[in-house]
Amino acid sequence: MSQFWSPFVKDLVPYVPGEQPKMTRLVKLNTNENPYGPSPKAIAAMQAEVNDDLRLYPDPNGDRLKQSVADYYGLSTAQVFVGNGSDEVLAHAFHGLFQHGKPLLFPDITYSFYPVYCGLYGIEPKQIPLDENFQINIADYTRDKAGENSGIIFPNPNAPTGCLLPLAAIEQLLKQNTDTVVLVDEAYIDFGGETAIALVNQYPNLLVTQTLSKSRSLAGLRVGIAVGHPDLIEALERIKNSFNSYPLDRMAIAGAAAAFDDREYFDDTCQRVINSRDTVVAGLEQLGFDVLPSAANFVFARHPQKDAGELAALLREQGIIVRHFKTPRIAQFLRITIGTDEQNRILLDALKAL
Repeated sequence: MSQFWSPFVKDLVPYVPGEQPKMTRLVKLNTNENPYGPSPKAIAAMQAEVNDDLRLYPDPNGDRLKQSVADYYGLSTAQVFVGNGSDEVLAHAFHGLFQHGKPLLFPDITYSFYPVYCGLYGIEPKQIPLDENFQINIADYTRDKAGENSGIIFPNPNAPTGCLLPLAAIEQLLKQNTDTVVLVDEAYIDFGGETAIALVNQYPNLLVTQTLSKSRSLAGLRVGIAVGHPDLIEALERIKNSFNSYPLDRMAIAGAAAAFDDREYFDDTCQRVINSRDTVVAGLEQLGFDVLPSAANFVFARHPQKDAGELAALLREQGIIVRHFKTPRIAQFLRITIGTDEQNRILLDALKAL
């Protein structure tokens, strides 16, 4: 604590990202990175940007990327926002769309950045418990049950559970909550879900965020997007241009646009992850694990006779890193990223031995 801090800094509880170990020769299954590299077309596009033009500022609007996203989803560029990773995009949404003096609703087990942003922007959080099966119950978000709100946010599939909320349930939520923004955080949607972007033309209060870190294998590039009604996008643009007018560099814009354009590579790698996830789930269940239904590039599993913390520590001794959360309700679960077939085999063999 320092005398130079602003008064609110001492009360902030920052987000703790997943470990990025410096050790080599690890089976790293803790931060949900894609086991397959980016599209070769994306790499080529980024390489082409490494030239004398780096002396010039990038396009502050990221128009090339906005056009690729709009073309991919059949929308206009006025419905697309781009930023420096989906976390920055979410931050702008919290700042620009949720500060209305009422609680923000989100699940009690969810992405742990949400309460951090509430603290940063002075928004009251109101956590809605998942049901006994770790599912989001839309009925719990009605005004009769949850009261007034400044907005609703949740990942779909949820994190860290991986459980998917069907598109029909999201539409039901939108119909019962028309006065504030509903933000669907789709970091993992491409591994088995149906995007809510299909609903943005019908519901002006719907904002959908996505990241290129997972399904498009660009976690090292830091690119996120939001899609919604132009009025919502304008709010994000106003926040962005009051904070950092150039959130994406030339390589990021070019590489991200090419990644959206290369649909064949994207479809192929997503399907490979889905197939591997099915193999991992089957292997874990054979070892006695309870595995929640996952539509993400990870699984959430617990063993009825083995302590999750001890399992995580024993796996680490063998150079295998998975994510263990010590929070209530999920302290006996491990979140395991889907790796390559070889990484998955090493994991299952190690668990079998343990």
